[in-house]
Amino acid sequence: MYRHSRLRRARTPLTLMATATVAAGAFAVSTGPASAAKTPPVQESKQPKPTVVLVHGAFADSSSWNGVVKRLKQDGYPVVAAANPLRGVSTDAASVKHLVASIDGPVVLVGHSYGGAVISNAAHGSDNVKALVYADAFLPDKGESANDLAGKFEGSVIGKVLRPVPITNPDGSKDVDLYIDQSQFHKAFAADVPARTAGLMAVAQRPGTGSGLGEPSGEPAWKTIPSWVLVGTNDKIIPRELQLFMAKRANAHIQEVRSSHAVTVSRPDAVTRIIEKAARTVR
Repeated sequence: MYRHSRLRRARTPLTLMATATVAAGAFAVSTGPASAAKTPPVQESKQPKPTVVLVHGAFADSSSWNGVVKRLKQDGYPVVAAANPLRGVSTDAASVKHLVASIDGPVVLVGHSYGGAVISNAAHGSDNVKALVYADAFLPDKGESANDLAGKFEGSVIGKVLRPVPITNPDGSKDVDLYIDQSQFHKAFAADVPARTAGLMAVAQRPGTGSGLGEPSGEPAWKTIPSWVLVGTNDKIIPRELQLFMAKRANAHIQEVRSSHAVTVSRPDAVTRIIEKAARTVR
């Protein structure tokens, strides 16, 4: 679906250029060399902008990107907000990898929270991913899990606010779905979001599995693909110190913004700016 729409758009400026060239040639024949010399040169079409693929994390859904999507589309970027399954790093990454492979042309892959672990794995071996952007997100190295990293530095409240719900998987194995307690959601996850909005987010949150948040990462793509990291300084889920540790380890371009963990909702302007900064480097 994405490949077809991108190809159709790409033909339009070429068609206009061909029409302009024929018209300019006809004008030159009818008026002679002197007039032809005054005909302005045909401008070459601009390179299409890369597609931005947005990947949400646990305790959120694709609507958490709405403010970012609105701004990116206004600026002319093709955008896809992936529906992250939130079942496990390897399976979630495979889902995103298939989505990325269906897109024609270069991709800027963006992850929030646990979505950072997903894009780190999904982009590995994906040739059309040209830049990675992390917004209040995990950047695990090989063998690390979100749970491992969350406990590496002080400041995360995630272990105190989770509510586990036992589940049985289709293969019969046992696991837990992890939710943030609704009464704690505003303070822990989205402190700088209006209370009414945070209340809706708490109700609509999608859980991650205990096994998924504990699953070790594979070889991360940030070792070979340029990365940008937006650090929320008031994040109580992935503390600033942890975000900076991961970002510096990845040799990422780092920006900081005063925000809670819900930076995609509270600061879509800042998230959009760093995505577009990464996108402008794509050739």
